[in-house]
Amino acid sequence: MNLPNKLTCFRVVLIPFFVFFMMAPFFEGYGNYIALVIFIVASLTDLLDGKIARKYHLVTNFGKFMDPLADKLLVCSAMICLIQTGQLAAWIVIIIISREFIISGFRLIASDNGVVIAASYWGKFKTTFQMLMVITLILNLPYTWFQALGTVLIYVSLALTIISLIDYIVKNKDVLKDQK
Repeated sequence: MNLPNKLTCFRVVLIPFFVFFMMAPFFEGYGNYIALVIFIVASLTDLLDGKIARKYHLVTNFGKFMDPLADKLLVCSAMICLIQTGQLAAWIVIIIISREFIISGFRLIASDNGVVIAASYWGKFKTTFQMLMVITLILNLPYTWFQALGTVLIYVSLALTIISLIDYIVKNKDVLKDQK
């Protein structure tokens, strides 16, 4: 297993620790900051694994499949925690997670046909904005402008989720036609 794939796996391993510190009642007032550091480290591994894989020609089918899945697991876990804390509406998270299931379904169908669908630029923008949204919501600074920034990031993330879904469907509609 190469370094980018190890970083992707490390991101997945960090998720239970993130959820624990975000939700455990023992760290009242501090747990969310520990969770935030874990989330930022996990998010940075996403940036790092892709750069290393492209720079050193270490792109693998495992990485093309697992990297977006690791992102989905990380961001969806965070958003579910943010529903619990009352910082994010459930309907927004349902739309975002639904998109992830649809794209995962496309990838499974493509995989059965020997095709690997890598993340698109819209998908990468969506993930970046979702990660920024999560960071902003976890920080939850008591300034009006910061709260407004959080709201803007929520709706930009939602819009990018829908745009990236449409982009995937349009670009990969032949995957559904070419089934064995």
